[in-house]
Amino acid sequence: MSIWTRISDALAALANGESLSEVFERLRTPPERSVAFAIAVIALGAKMAKADGRVTRDEVTAFREVFQIAREDEAGAARVFNLARTDIAGYREYAQRIQRMFERDPDTLSDLMEGLFHIAMADGLYHPDEDQFLADVAEIFGMSEQQFAAMRSRFVPDAKPDPYTVLGVTPDMPPDQIRQAWRKLVRETHPDSMIARGVPEEAIKLAEKRMRDINRAWDEINGAVT
Repeated sequence: MSIWTRISDALAALANGESLSEVFERLRTPPERSVAFAIAVIALGAKMAKADGRVTRDEVTAFREVFQIAREDEAGAARVFNLARTDIAGYREYAQRIQRMFERDPDTLSDLMEGLFHIAMADGLYHPDEDQFLADVAEIFGMSEQQFAAMRSRFVPDAKPDPYTVLGVTPDMPPDQIRQAWRKLVRETHPDSMIARGVPEEAIKLAEKRMRDINRAWDEINGAVT
């Protein structure tokens, strides 16, 4: 059974009178956590796509880059997106429910934020309203300002990303401590680790960019200190 079929089943439960809280409660444990992850990214992504006042084809297409969607599942994925986009519930309510679901798994919430950044940058622009949206969601998710800045620096091309910010370290830290931080990020970014956290296999492409970014940052720092 594809993830989109399982998502459709969850949506059917909502249509049959179950509350969002009840559905999310049922999705707390593996393997259904991957369904919860997908719904979370799509729901918040659909809300964010309206933050700059328009929903572009690029932003919708970005879901194909975050999630590997088979052609036969495209209709189901579009249904999820459109349902979330037209839902009158505010994005903060969505974010708060998602935070409660993954409150013991901050790394999963970080994975979710990366998916949202990917969608935000799909049209090549980073609107101030999108920045405010993401900052609000990050705060609800319990991310520190440093963590948010590190993620933002990798996605938003204001300037060349500072390698220390990307790794969440500072230039005055001992080289061995910086190396440990880099290795920890590499372990957390391994596809097996992400799947264990509940990231669906269909969305594992999220790991590719992160791995490139953290390895590039390490190479820059390592080259500067050797």
